[in-house]
Amino acid sequence: MAARLSRLLRLLLLLGPATRGPAPAAAAKMKVVEEPNTFGLNNPFLPQTSRLQPKRDPSPVSGPAHLFRLAGKCFSLVESTYKYELCPFHNVTQHEQTFRWNAYSGILGIWHEWEIANNTFRGMWMRDGDSCHSRSRQSKVELTCGKSNRLAHVSEPSTCVYALTFETPLVCHPHSLLVYPALPTALQQRWDQVEQDLADELVTSQGYEKLLRAVFEEAGYLRTLEGSESAQQEGGAKGLVFETLDNCSKAHKELSKEIKRLKSVLTQHGIPHGKPAETSSSEHLGPKTPTDRTAEQLLGDPGLRGNTL
Repeated sequence: MAARLSRLLRLLLLLGPATRGPAPAAAAKMKVVEEPNTFGLNNPFLPQTSRLQPKRDPSPVSGPAHLFRLAGKCFSLVESTYKYELCPFHNVTQHEQTFRWNAYSGILGIWHEWEIANNTFRGMWMRDGDSCHSRSRQSKVELTCGKSNRLAHVSEPSTCVYALTFETPLVCHPHSLLVYPALPTALQQRWDQVEQDLADELVTSQGYEKLLRAVFEEAGYLRTLEGSESAQQEGGAKGLVFETLDNCSKAHKELSKEIKRLKSVLTQHGIPHGKPAETSSSEHLGPKTPTDRTAEQLLGDPGLRGNTL
């Protein structure tokens, strides 16, 4: 056995280093590539544009001029596991504070218009946010007096509708959110005229509200009603918009003509109209003629009955 090992050793020496394997080298260090963690959509290394996809651009900045300094700034609030971010005149976003691969990060509303009531800016509406079931998320921002600019509170009073409270010293003055002083002079004069027309009973309350809304739309405080929405707001009735007494008079004349026409049709067919006449007991016992049945059907129709009174 020792002889065989000796022969193998001599053979290896004769073959030389060419047939030997490469000399063992020092162990190489493992290269560690440090990459930002992309799990969790609230990761700061993930670009904002890749996780938030707005449906449209925000409306132009509008309202009291002293609030314009809030444009371009954002204010955050962390509540529970969510971080909310309000960017006035831009949007509202929500980011789940976890590193789950499917952590939620989305838009709760894009700057749309003001809510106006009693000559006061009541709040900022952020609409057309991310889809939520069959509708879009939306948020209402209420401005209240505070020592500093900060997002103070966020809640969800109803599904996919959020309520935000923003504190700012910019609204501490009692007149800071009045609408009339914020209007240009020309629109103030138009508002004055609308008020005068209402006092003189030249417009109805419905017409007053519509004319006043037109002033706010021209100022950029409210968005213009679109297509079907405006049709629904007007009730879908063409030519029956009772904004002024003149329109009411015209509508009354048209209705009077239609009533006369319907009465004429009933008279031609021998159908009585107006108050029903007293009938005797013999008439009840006798057979009904085709004309009687026709009259009964027509008088029983709610549309004809309403128009013949």
